[in-house]
Amino acid sequence: MNKMRNTWILGLLLAADAGWAGVTYDPEIPQVEFAAREVKQALSDADADVIFSIQPNPEKPESFTIEKNADGLVQVIGTDAAGAMYGGLELAELLRIGGVDRIMPITKNPYMGMRGIKFNIPLDVRTPSYSDFGDAGQQAMEDVWDFEFWTALINEMARYRYNYISLWNLHPFPSLMKVPEYPNVALDDVKRSTTVWGKSHDLRGQKFDAPEILKNTETLKKMSIEEKIDFWRKVMRYGKERNVDFYFVTWNIFDYGTAQQYGIDDKRDNPVSVDYFRKSVKQLFLTYPDLKGIGLTTGENMPRASQQKKEAWAFNTYGLGVLDVVKEQPGRKITFLHRQHQTGALKIADQFQPLIDHPDIEFLFSFKYAKAHVYSATTQPYHEGFVKDIQARGDLKTIWTLRNDSVYLYRWAAPGFVREFVQNIPYDVSQGYYYGSDGWIWGRDFTSLNEQDKSELQISKHWFQWMLWGRLAYDPKIGDTRFAEIVQSRFPQVDAANLMAAWEAASMVYPLVTGFHWGVLDFKWYPEGCISRPQPAQNATGFHDVNRFITLEAHPKSGYVSIPEYADIVLAEKPFTGPGPFEVATQMNENAERALALIKTMDAGGNRELAETLGDIETMAYLGQYYAHKIKGSTSLHLYRESGQKGYQKDAVAELEAAARCWRSYTASSSKRCVNPIWYNRVPIVDWTQITQWVDEDIQIAKNDPGKKED
Repeated sequence: MNKMRNTWILGLLLAADAGWAGVTYDPEIPQVEFAAREVKQALSDADADVIFSIQPNPEKPESFTIEKNADGLVQVIGTDAAGAMYGGLELAELLRIGGVDRIMPITKNPYMGMRGIKFNIPLDVRTPSYSDFGDAGQQAMEDVWDFEFWTALINEMARYRYNYISLWNLHPFPSLMKVPEYPNVALDDVKRSTTVWGKSHDLRGQKFDAPEILKNTETLKKMSIEEKIDFWRKVMRYGKERNVDFYFVTWNIFDYGTAQQYGIDDKRDNPVSVDYFRKSVKQLFLTYPDLKGIGLTTGENMPRASQQKKEAWAFNTYGLGVLDVVKEQPGRKITFLHRQHQTGALKIADQFQPLIDHPDIEFLFSFKYAKAHVYSATTQPYHEGFVKDIQARGDLKTIWTLRNDSVYLYRWAAPGFVREFVQNIPYDVSQGYYYGSDGWIWGRDFTSLNEQDKSELQISKHWFQWMLWGRLAYDPKIGDTRFAEIVQSRFPQVDAANLMAAWEAASMVYPLVTGFHWGVLDFKWYPEGCISRPQPAQNATGFHDVNRFITLEAHPKSGYVSIPEYADIVLAEKPFTGPGPFEVATQMNENAERALALIKTMDAGGNRELAETLGDIETMAYLGQYYAHKIKGSTSLHLYRESGQKGYQKDAVAELEAAARCWRSYTASSSKRCVNPIWYNRVPIVDWTQITQWVDEDIQIAKNDPGKKED
């Protein structure tokens, strides 16, 4: 240890007043105080002294080093407060999984600079998100006005190494602040509609203010707009104290919550609306000093507008609003996110050059990297033209939207898939990513039948899934051994290696089936219900029947051969190199059998969370068996239709009968723990009883098919 470091630590020892034997830190630094508490809890009766310190290094933000000398003194050295916090959380984890002997010298720097969460936020029925229509949205509306919800969520985010949260809403401003020039556009109280909606709603965000919705409401919380401002200032300040920045991201143009006062509407050429949006953006930052950034989407409600006109509106509102802020508050650093959605990167860059050039504004693109399903393939094709465009303009960067609209109900864990996915993201143009859902809101758990789980955060229930996307963004080199150690410390009743093997095998049903059956968007495919909206399913129910399994193509980067392609090759007696439908089905079935065999050897030993986890593994395995038989049955039916050979029809019926048995096992397993039915946002109501009838109809489709018609 050099003389300068000795002197600095001595000064810390004299100044600190932590009040805990063995852990020394500066209690005036909240990020470090949080980590120090975690370390103290992990130390228990262990014999070790820990010192937190900060050695500033602006070149390596959020980085840390852990050192241990021969006398057992452990030092956590951060390049900033965030780095010291992450170092302390790393140390606490090492202590939990192996005690003092597990501590080793280590230095870590973040791989992705921005590691965030996408959270569609249901602020109020009058200022809705896209995802409010559904049980998840309705349940979460009360959660997002609960400070304890946010402290728990932010603490978990810090543990998982996320450093920002993006809150998505169609038009949040009336629920967040009062604009001086439009003082009446500010909403007191928190209201939710009591209307019973139908099975679907407009996917373009239209008519969320229909009379039957707004005239039938209940007040969830009495709050003045001033109290709301105090609430969100407190939430954002707590986020800062855990290195979690807040962003608001909007779709445009929507005017919900304004009641069209002052002549405000959603028309692009209305000068009053342009002025209102510009003033709202400015006032949002003036109201919230800890707000880090804002983002926008153009084109959601700009019918028939050219890209140039969309971007002109966006710049004259959001762009100039942010420029107004940095002019009034010089030196304030703001991040501006612009999604490339229904527009083009080069058009955006041309229009927003003043923000790109401004020293206090970090301008970032945002792009939907894997459409609505990250659980599809570890390589994605959709970004290639976008990357070429922004590379052509020099130093422009993007953050990627990673959408999970596949896994809502069951605890998912496949470290190898996430690691490979993260490492395949094009790094040179990346500033980071945010991970989350559009068709689901991750509030408190409401799907569990166990009343003890009702207060649990869904992000805590699904801790492994959320940990993987955060931790591997910070360090994609974390190996399976470390994750197994984490699992072992959480569930000491079982062998972690076997639990991990079962968990990963069952979890891979999602990328296997969605990689083969590529419903690209959230409303086009939800694998936990084998359902979509009716139009993508090409039928009246939305259920993806055997016919849709035949016609829907595979993910372009999965490498899988679709059913029609496979049939053409086989019937023409051409050489076949897979993986084709039978190979995919075999892999799914082998995974399921392995998972089921492994969990039979495990006893939860009275650990409720472990019992629930084993139940979820069982459920996902049965779902995998259902899809394995369904893919085989669909393939055999198509071969029968193309060839007229009765043997194929017999095989199809047998496989679809097996699929129906597996579906019943799946729903019976799920029904032990999950409520049914559930009203989803992007697909119809999912009801196991109803879907089981449709599953059985697949058998009849195969039995009654006339086969190939004579020419």
